Amino acid sequence: MKDCNFIFYRDTEQAAVGWHETIKVLSAGEPPALNSTVMLDNYGKARKVTESSSRGRGQAVNIVDSALADDIRVLAGMMVSFATEFAIYGNIWQQWITYMMMTHENSFTMACERRTVGQSSTMMKLAEQDLGRLREIFSCDPAALEKAAGTEILQLFTNYHLPFAQESESGPGRQIRTIASRLSHASDVREFCRIITRYYASYGTGIYGLYKAFRVNSDECGIRLVPVTDSTDVTFDDLVGCEEQKKILRDNTAAFIKGAHANNVLLYGDSGTGKSTSIHALMHDFFESGLRLVEISKAERRLLPQVLSEIKKRNYKFIIYLDDLSFEENESDYKELKAMLEGALETRADRVLIYATSNRRHLIRETWNDRSDMEYQQDIHHSDTMEEKLSLASRFGVTIYYSKPDAKEYLNIVSKLAKDAGIKMDEQELADAARKWELRHGGMSGRTARQLISWLQSGAALEE
Repeated sequence: MKDCNFIFYRDTEQAAVGWHETIKVLSAGEPPALNSTVMLDNYGKARKVTESSSRGRGQAVNIVDSALADDIRVLAGMMVSFATEFAIYGNIWQQWITYMMMTHENSFTMACERRTVGQSSTMMKLAEQDLGRLREIFSCDPAALEKAAGTEILQLFTNYHLPFAQESESGPGRQIRTIASRLSHASDVREFCRIITRYYASYGTGIYGLYKAFRVNSDECGIRLVPVTDSTDVTFDDLVGCEEQKKILRDNTAAFIKGAHANNVLLYGDSGTGKSTSIHALMHDFFESGLRLVEISKAERRLLPQVLSEIKKRNYKFIIYLDDLSFEENESDYKELKAMLEGALETRADRVLIYATSNRRHLIRETWNDRSDMEYQQDIHHSDTMEEKLSLASRFGVTIYYSKPDAKEYLNIVSKLAKDAGIKMDEQELADAARKWELRHGGMSGRTARQLISWLQSGAALEE
């Protein structure tokens, strides 16, 4: 398999991690000469072997490719990490090649992400040459690549077993296995091409195609978006109550996805009432429609313009998520955010909205000094300083208030969560436990209810 030259799927800086190592093995792997003898040393490393023969002097020295054996071990280690990260199993070789194809960003895959590339287009005809070669690699027997190296490692990945994989499989892992399974059943190259190009058109390419949410990392080289791999897949059904709030948020987001007019949103109110959960639940409903979430912490908010510049190039709908948004009176960063919310061109792109959560309606801390220029003590005219601070919240087109539940709503939340968790308790006993818990743990809220259920589950587990 020395002919691993591609038009689009090349070993570039934008290539998926591991593609370079895969190409090295594919390019070097070939069956050894018929008279070669393969031996491994005590460390399992291939070495040169001289065959003894009665034919006397001039006996050829057969060389086993030890460099290839090293490359195979590096590739095998990467595939083990890959299988562990995504909790996948079965034919890891095919899933690995599928993952490489899904995450490789090049001119062809990026074009497919933006719009459907016609079968008769020149780009598609060129890409079919690459995809035909990739289909051969996808379907090959990994053992054939190892003969020159004298190893038997890669062939173990055609039926890879990982304990508890099915119970811990991630969403991206299921996606990879699904696409790999479809590719394995492709009847010909054209169908193979259709399957992977439909994936690009539906989900995109690179990390944005696999993951729902991202965080911002910055260093001397600039910013990069890092996938959130440890998030729980919550839905709106997991958030008991708040029906009106959920509907407003979902309707605004649905309009955004469809390209209709939508607003930036501020979710404010008491802590533990479901503001953050509501935003996370959006990803369950709208991920397949192209919605992606970028969470920016308070320390990274200064990077917001750079984040916007980065994501506006991609064919997704992005929600910039600012959790616990608030400013102290001596902070002036709110002025930049206000300018963006007012309609700066980059912020108001059709592909980006800002959703923020806060425990208070007025996002900037106020002091009595802000009212010092009031003409009279009871004058309703606020100072210019105070008006400027209050104007930030008004820049959000939609504001949604989340309040703490009353006693009846709180008990309903506890009852629903207990039922979902499989906790079997007398209704009155559960209600008594809920009342005692909220008195000791910050009052009635959805968060308090979830903490109670976790405590009950841990107690039941210890009794088993």
